[in-house]
Amino acid sequence: MRMDRVKVVQDPIHGSISLDGPYLSVMDRHEMQRLRSVRQLGLSNLVFPGANHTRFEHCLGTYHLAGRMADVIGLDRDDSATVRMAGLLHDVCHPPFSHALEAVMERATGLDHMELARALINGRIPNHRSCDSDMFGDSEPMSEIMSRFGISSEEVCDLIEYPVTNTGPLDTFMGSNGHFPSHDYAHQIIHGPVDADQMDYLMRDAYYTGIVHGSIDCERLINTMRLQNDRIVIRRGGMVAAEGLMVSRALMYTSVYFHETVKIAERMLEKAVCEYDGDLSEIYLWSDADLVSNLRASGGKSSMAIRRIMNRDIDKKAFAIYNGDATQEILDRVMLFSGKGGQERLESEIADVLGVDPFDICVVVAPKSSLQSRIKIGKTDVAIADDEGRVRPITRFSPLARSLQSRDTHGWSLVVASSDDMREKVARATRKVLGL
Repeated sequence: MRMDRVKVVQDPIHGSISLDGPYLSVMDRHEMQRLRSVRQLGLSNLVFPGANHTRFEHCLGTYHLAGRMADVIGLDRDDSATVRMAGLLHDVCHPPFSHALEAVMERATGLDHMELARALINGRIPNHRSCDSDMFGDSEPMSEIMSRFGISSEEVCDLIEYPVTNTGPLDTFMGSNGHFPSHDYAHQIIHGPVDADQMDYLMRDAYYTGIVHGSIDCERLINTMRLQNDRIVIRRGGMVAAEGLMVSRALMYTSVYFHETVKIAERMLEKAVCEYDGDLSEIYLWSDADLVSNLRASGGKSSMAIRRIMNRDIDKKAFAIYNGDATQEILDRVMLFSGKGGQERLESEIADVLGVDPFDICVVVAPKSSLQSRIKIGKTDVAIADDEGRVRPITRFSPLARSLQSRDTHGWSLVVASSDDMREKVARATRKVLGL
């Protein structure tokens, strides 16, 4: 099959991004075009007005960086094609407003967005809404496109679906560049301590939110990568750039991704969708506008909530617990409401004290790992290789990296919000429920 058609997309983050062959065919598909109407940062534009960029842009950027990484570490043609396609499609089933509704989508479909991606790519679930059957009713699964270009859709989906790499302790990885037992290095390009997904979203989100500390030296990072015993490592000369990425990630999570107002708005949206009595089984095919339209038309509490959100009438913070001020006893009490169903239980208990509808109370609880002050390895477990080929975790060389592993990215444990006229009553009721 000819692969001479090339499209060059101009991107504000990476410059020119070239697509041809299977990547161009997949990019033009309606499943990918939907992502033009799904905001990358959900409701963050209520706080950062410039944050109107989309999942589509991010997927293009991840595809581009995955290809750069594949070239630098010397992947063969087949592995390179697989990781590029995985980068392009890794977010194809994100729900409207992105992460804000992931839990809702999982309850409605029984699958998370990565599992849905496998099913969508391989034609096991509908790839278009029934109202669009006149346009896309005869469209083949995207796996068929890949197959014609010799790309395995199952290998692509394996890279998308499984976010945990299989490599062992860093200190065991020493020696030459000649033994690759599991091909896990391809997986690390999509899900790793220094991966294409993370690099793109940090740079892109910082650019559109205007947060200057989100800038990273992407070129230096990629150009100092190499393969060592099935692991992507950074040469010692790239360690400062790796530290910069870690700092950027920590500060972006605190200032953008876990911003209190954004989390309150997202909780309001989640509650509105949970009140919606329509069919959500194909929410992975909806755009942001589809969701807003359906909620508006549904009437009742869902309609009122989405109209408030769209007009930035966000519930106001009534009570909060900040980690730096809280004792372990207080954090232990908050932890009782962390995890599945915890926010709903606390909302109900506060509402019971006040004799109001739980829908009028918004509770956001930090993840249990944050409340337990666990050391966070994962994205900070960057492998550094010295000139003799010894590989060690970056924390062996960098006090900054060690401190970032234990840094609290949330800053808060609990935020309770309500309408402005109820704030004082809600604060008192929350203290009573928590026994403070």
